[in-house]
Amino acid sequence: MSLVATACAADGTTPLASPQLALVRTVKAARTTIAADLIFTGDIQTQSQVSVSFRTNGKIIRRLVEVGDHVKADQVLAQLDPQEQRANLNNAQATLISAEALLTQAKISFKRQEALLAGGFTTRPSYDDAEQQLRVTQASVESSKAALGTAQEQLSYTELRAGVDGVVLSRSFEVGQVVQVGQTVLSLAQDGPRDAVFNVFEAVLAAPPESDTVDVELQADPKVRAVGSVREISPSVDAASGTVRVKVGLKETPSAMTLGAIVIGRGKFRPREAVVLPWSALYRWANGAAVWIRDPAAGTVSPRSVTIDHYGDGSIALSAGVEPGEEVVTAGIQLLRPGQAVSVAATAEAGR
Repeated sequence: MSLVATACAADGTTPLASPQLALVRTVKAARTTIAADLIFTGDIQTQSQVSVSFRTNGKIIRRLVEVGDHVKADQVLAQLDPQEQRANLNNAQATLISAEALLTQAKISFKRQEALLAGGFTTRPSYDDAEQQLRVTQASVESSKAALGTAQEQLSYTELRAGVDGVVLSRSFEVGQVVQVGQTVLSLAQDGPRDAVFNVFEAVLAAPPESDTVDVELQADPKVRAVGSVREISPSVDAASGTVRVKVGLKETPSAMTLGAIVIGRGKFRPREAVVLPWSALYRWANGAAVWIRDPAAGTVSPRSVTIDHYGDGSIALSAGVEPGEEVVTAGIQLLRPGQAVSVAATAEAGR
């Protein structure tokens, strides 16, 4: 239905239509202090992720965990074929036994030479040779013990342990696979503090929130809530999405907020001045946001491009484009064209 201004005849009986005037409603712009909510969707992630790898080469013969399992620090997660390491251990044990036998023999020889020298029945060089042989065999025993310890340690490396408590996030190996030293085979989310991670548009960070504190609630159950603070803001922008990753460290993580759970974060911007108008005032002009401004002196309207601060429930907040006191058309904009004369049905104050 068209909104057209009407005028009464001189006798007050028959209203005469005036097709030149469009009937509109306007609002007088005024600056208002606003503190908009900042609402984003993210997920729960660990603050510390551990990459687990074997400390020796070998062929995997056992796998004892799956993705999603909770593991302990000293729990065996997988095992390599220990045949080579066990053979090295046996060889080290045999070498130590041989060295200890030689040491025993060297001790007996030295004691004999020591007694003979005291009675004058041997020469000093013979005594010195026996002492030197004792020291050599003692060093050999110590070396063999060290080699045995190394062999035992290498054998222990055939069993994969995480070293921390956590949850298995990913696995990249199968039984029968040959792996190298340092090759990552498991990723663990270490037990401990959790982050709520959000991807935030860069423009939002140009006007930081009022506080670093963020209220976080579980999307599946809004009754599950937590409070966190901004812990890290990525220094770079994601090229694909144009967003910046923000990590909010949770002070206490409810058990229902498991890894990967979808959460909603809420914060508040710092209070600032803006012109708040009804949704109905928004118009598209020159491929951008605009509103219609009425010139009270001429009684005509013209479109004007505006900068939107944010969208609210039934309203828009403008950061630029409209000055306080100006009349903005809020109803009847579909009928308008630049320079058109209008008749005002009603004018309200912005925000009322």
